[in-house]
Amino acid sequence: MSEPERPDAAAFRELDAVIRRLVDELAGFRKRAMAAEAKVKGFEAATGSDAKAGARLAKLEEENARLRGQIDKARQSTKGMLQRVRFLRQQAQAAEK
Repeated sequence: MSEPERPDAAAFRELDAVIRRLVDELAGFRKRAMAAEAKVKGFEAATGSDAKAGARLAKLEEENARLRGQIDKARQSTKGMLQRVRFLRQQAQAAEK
């Protein structure tokens, strides 16, 4: 007949299994963190330093504002031309009658 297992031995095996799962999970988190850090470093290398990125962003925003102004001018010019065409069409139709 075998001896009954000590209660502390069963608890120790359960604790050992829990710790092994935690170690595996921690290794997965570490791997993901390292991959994320590598992506960030790659992004920083591609875009330059934070100061350069900030300056580039400011320059792009300035260019965007300038282009919006040009679009507004073109829109107004187009509206003016459309009004002139309508006026000339009305004049031509009135002359035909």
